[in-house]
Amino acid sequence: MTSEPKAPSALAAPRPPVGLLPKLIFGSRWLQLPLYVGLIVAQAVYVLLFLKELWHLVLHSFDASEQQIMLVVLGLIDVVMISNLLIMVIVGGYETFVSRLNLSGHPDEPEWLGHVNASVLKIKLAMAIIGISSISLLRTFIEAGNLGTNRSNFTESGVMWQVLIHMTFIISAIGIAWVDRLSESGHRKAAGHD
Repeated sequence: MTSEPKAPSALAAPRPPVGLLPKLIFGSRWLQLPLYVGLIVAQAVYVLLFLKELWHLVLHSFDASEQQIMLVVLGLIDVVMISNLLIMVIVGGYETFVSRLNLSGHPDEPEWLGHVNASVLKIKLAMAIIGISSISLLRTFIEAGNLGTNRSNFTESGVMWQVLIHMTFIISAIGIAWVDRLSESGHRKAAGHD
C-alpha cells in the first residue's frame, strides 16, 4: 500500500519587521514583573500573619470565649481570602498582561486560568473583594453587641459605613458583570452569532 504524497502546506507569509517603538512599547510589559514579585513577597507576609494568628489561637484556646475564638477564626478566613485574591492577581495578571505561564496539562493548573482574560479577572476580583468585605462585616456584626460600651471597637456610624461600603462593592460587582455581559453580547452580534 503506497501512501500518497502530501500537498505542500502553504508557507506562512513573512511578517513585516517590527519597528523599535512598537518593540519598546510591547516590551514595557516586563516592567510589571517586579510588581508581581512584590505581591509574592506580600503573600509570604500573609502566610506569616496566618501562622502567628493560628499560634495565638492554639495557645489561648482554653482561656478564650467562644466569641473570641470565632473572631480569631474569622480573621484567619479573612487572611486566606486576601491570600486567594493575591494569587488571582499574581497568576491571572501575569498571564493576562505580561507573559503566558505555559501550564497546559500541568496537574495543578487552576481551572479558571484556561479562560482568564481581563474581563474574567475583573469579575473574579470583584467577587473576592465582596467575600473579604463580607467576612469583615460579619466580624463587625458579632462585635455589635458591645456597641455603646467601652469594650466596643466600633461606633454605630462606623457599622453603618461598613454596610454602605459593602453594598457599594456589591453594586459595583453587579455593574461590572452587567457591562461585561453587554459587551460580550455586542461582540457576538458583531460576529454574527446571534
